[in-house]
Amino acid sequence: MDLATLLRARSIRSPAGSIATGALMDAADLDTPDLLIRRSTPADALAFADYLRRNATHLAPFVPLRPDGHDSEPAIRERLESTDRIQYVAMRGERLVGQCAISNVIRAPVFLSCTIGYDVDEHEQGRGIATRLVRHVAHDALTTHRLHRVEAGTLVSNLGSQRVLEKCGFTRIGIAPRHVRIAGRWQDHVLYVLTAEDLS
Repeated sequence: MDLATLLRARSIRSPAGSIATGALMDAADLDTPDLLIRRSTPADALAFADYLRRNATHLAPFVPLRPDGHDSEPAIRERLESTDRIQYVAMRGERLVGQCAISNVIRAPVFLSCTIGYDVDEHEQGRGIATRLVRHVAHDALTTHRLHRVEAGTLVSNLGSQRVLEKCGFTRIGIAPRHVRIAGRWQDHVLYVLTAEDLS
């Protein structure tokens, strides 16, 4: 199955439910009735642009420096049309309140891997959205997309994000020095991994 096929849009409403497989939730068992977690489409570009505008100051310490126009609606639409990543959004009504993406997908006979990255609206912190997003997307990566390994990294100082990954069953595997250039400088990251065996 190629990546373009995997990118076809799919939506999952969040009914009441419980953790189904270890620390991970089954895709149908998300537990916030008014939250919609689904695959993103190019039609989400306007909502994404609004989300990034609202959260520019909040997200600045955690993301790379972006060129002018990176967060414009046309640029976002172009990225959402790309097959380089598999994008998910968390919607509260028409308002985008969080996002998570699968990227760096490698499909080789002996290595089936990806990375995920995520963030949540500044005014939606502490409501479990990041945990639900990561659980859902990680589960999808290992089942729907038939990958074997999901990797995630956080800044060493980002204890909240580390707690999210640990709640979702990820294992801390170490610190990668000067791993990603964030906010204009190369910064160490704590790396986490989840594999298909963790679902059983």
